[in-house]
Amino acid sequence: MALDATTTALYNDIVRRNPAEPEFHQAVSEVLQSIQPVLQRQPDLRDAGLLERLCEPERQVMFRVVWTDDSGRTHVNRGFRVGFSSALGPYKGGLRFHRSVNLGVVKFLAFEQIFKNALTGLGIGAGKGGSDFDPSGRSDGEIMRFCQAYMTELYRHIGPQTDVPAGDIGVGSREIGYLFGQYKRITNRFDAGTLTGKDLVIGGSLVRPEATGYGVVYFVEAMLAERGHSLEDKTVVVSGAGNVAQHAIVKLKEMGATVVACSDSSGYIHDPSGIRPDVLHEVKQVRRHKLDAYAELVPTARFVPDKAPWDITCDVVVPSATQNELGEADAVVLVKNGLIAVAEGANMPCTPKAIDVFHEAGIAFAPGKAANAGGVATSALEMRQNASRDRWTFSDTDEILADTMRSIHNACLITAANYEKPGDYVAGANISGFLTVASAMNALGLM
Repeated sequence: MALDATTTALYNDIVRRNPAEPEFHQAVSEVLQSIQPVLQRQPDLRDAGLLERLCEPERQVMFRVVWTDDSGRTHVNRGFRVGFSSALGPYKGGLRFHRSVNLGVVKFLAFEQIFKNALTGLGIGAGKGGSDFDPSGRSDGEIMRFCQAYMTELYRHIGPQTDVPAGDIGVGSREIGYLFGQYKRITNRFDAGTLTGKDLVIGGSLVRPEATGYGVVYFVEAMLAERGHSLEDKTVVVSGAGNVAQHAIVKLKEMGATVVACSDSSGYIHDPSGIRPDVLHEVKQVRRHKLDAYAELVPTARFVPDKAPWDITCDVVVPSATQNELGEADAVVLVKNGLIAVAEGANMPCTPKAIDVFHEAGIAFAPGKAANAGGVATSALEMRQNASRDRWTFSDTDEILADTMRSIHNACLITAANYEKPGDYVAGANISGFLTVASAMNALGLM
């Protein structure tokens, strides 16, 4: 839906005030377009600059990170943390360590997090952070020293009632452990709820490593059931080979699907007999190698360098690598090859034109802010366990995760229908999240 004149003026002003941040502009544009029907029904939602406040971060922190490598050489990176909205609770969102990280990328991720976190119904605000540090090829000692340097500045901005970071690309339980260790050393407090995604021995939650990948699959399951399908005997392509992708592959296999391809920055592997999660884990988590090593271990697999797996025929696609990785031409090929559903495991991995192709073809499409909300939902459950010094069982936590994802699915579907967008999960997710946050902002008063 096209923007009305007032919202167009707002969007143009956002672009003017946030130059050279295309990912942030893209995320804002999608939300503003989705909520047009809400603004038509409830024009009072424009009062008190609600939209202007929603699209402006509450705080943005950028700082220098100085660390030394194993040879003693000094390196300088940039660190970021953006707190976008605390209307529903303390800022909550991951840290990304990747060379592509800049302020615009962090702002887009934090903005998306507003609606994702609202959909969970768990009382958490929205933030995101990270650094342009690239952990690939670095030793444990180098990563530890970088994490300690990063936390030496970040610690003053976070806390269990203020801002609770977690992991993202390049930040797993190892990095979270180093970050929390430095936080503990500086503050002299074991505030376990300050970071989530921790190792179990220091207050982590069962299911947290699996949560985003499992959650995407639970959402796909609900989305297919709505159309009279199941995951049984479906062929699936997953992009990425990190935490989200690996656990999505495990859960898809459990549910009877065959994942025939996955990828990393070097290319993709294709195995018609199905990707083996145990070998993938060995290659990526233990050896920390690229995917060509997988093809060397599995004779039925072939490695295709420097390409994404979108030319592989499949029923379901779960893009789980990074933003804007799946474009219009890729979407056309996938639809031509018989695609029936897409669920975003990453944040905004499909371009707007790709999403248009999927919608026009009648493909079931789940945006990341709904489909990959399982990770932050389980992070909120980890916060709850830390607050009570408790630990839940795997099955109990997994059951709550599955219920949460089904609730998010149903909320998107019902909201979309209520605003005359039946089956449009993008509109449903954006509108549902917006209404929740707008209500909280109004309840808190002008701030």
